[in-house]
Amino acid sequence: MPGLLGKKIGMTSVFSAEGKNVPCTVIEAGPCVVTQVKTVEKDGYAAVQLGFQEKKEKRTTKALLGHFKKAGVTPKKHLAEFKGFENDLNLGDNVTVDLFNDAIFVDVIGTSKGKGFQGVVKRHGFGGVGESTHGQHNRARKPGSIGACSYPAKVFKGMRMGGQMGGNRVTVQNLQVLKVISEHNLLLIKGSVPGYKGSIVLIEK
Repeated sequence: MPGLLGKKIGMTSVFSAEGKNVPCTVIEAGPCVVTQVKTVEKDGYAAVQLGFQEKKEKRTTKALLGHFKKAGVTPKKHLAEFKGFENDLNLGDNVTVDLFNDAIFVDVIGTSKGKGFQGVVKRHGFGGVGESTHGQHNRARKPGSIGACSYPAKVFKGMRMGGQMGGNRVTVQNLQVLKVISEHNLLLIKGSVPGYKGSIVLIEK
């Protein structure tokens, strides 16, 4: 699907036409520049590679410097491919937030906030083991039995236990577009999107 790279600015709220206070996320969407146009004949599939945010030449590898030089653009920090652009794009073309002027809903892809090692109550929503009274000492937030016994004498794969939480690629679908502010490259989306303030997200129609 056609889309853009953007940066999550943060959350705020706006009033709807009905007078309701609606929470929304502000995203700086683009402008992105076309760094490569892939075709079925040459690459096996059709797609457009977009670059977002400027990057210093001394921090860019020689291979990527050649890639950007071929496209006739300055080095970019972030690259992503999108399919299904209606208009034919050429190397060096700019794609702005105006792409979403006619969009009602979008999908947002980002990396969720990392929360470190967490127990089963926070990670999986377990209720804890039993009551805190009746002589229990420190087992209120423990996972309880994990199912191992004489047969099959092992713990099944996929058992919900404590572990690393967050830091995963997350896609939130069908988020409503509230407003497009072209002069500042801003996109207001209803609700929350994954990631911390300043993180890079992909917005798809």
